[in-house]
Amino acid sequence: MAFIGGGPVVEELDAKFWRLTEPLTYQGAVETFTVPAGFRTDFASVPRALVWLIPRYGAYTRAAILHDYLCRTGEVGPADADGIFRRSLHEAGVSVPRRWMMWTAVRFGSRLRGARAVDVLGWLLIAVPSLVFLAVPVVVVTVALLVFWVVELGFWALGQVTCRTAAPPPKPQMKTA
Repeated sequence: MAFIGGGPVVEELDAKFWRLTEPLTYQGAVETFTVPAGFRTDFASVPRALVWLIPRYGAYTRAAILHDYLCRTGEVGPADADGIFRRSLHEAGVSVPRRWMMWTAVRFGSRLRGARAVDVLGWLLIAVPSLVFLAVPVVVVTVALLVFWVVELGFWALGQVTCRTAAPPPKPQMKTA
């Protein structure tokens, strides 16, 4: 039970999204899942205030791509997609605390669909300590990001006032999907 072949081969679409240029195959306990070439992903969907702890890509990139694919296609239910995500994180060698925090986040994102009462209890046993552990750093990082945003806004406004040019601004060069 693991990914077949090397790492994902992707091309950058823009600052947030990537596209697989080769299929990504995962051999599960019973089924094989193949994410087709051309599939668009953002890797791990991590809130900005948490990228210091869990960057958008790393040892878990293939697991994140597979999870995105399973959730979007509905090939399996949300609970199974989240369980496959956790198992593939384990197989990728992701540490226990990080793996369980990532699983808790995706279960929260799926609104615990398909969860039984005992599953919700297990989720709470991971979520509550994780929130306590993350509360102070998240607040500090969020405040720092807000201060940085205000400083950037101030410099942008100053630049708008002091740097007038006769030429129109250039058109953005965005890559399209």
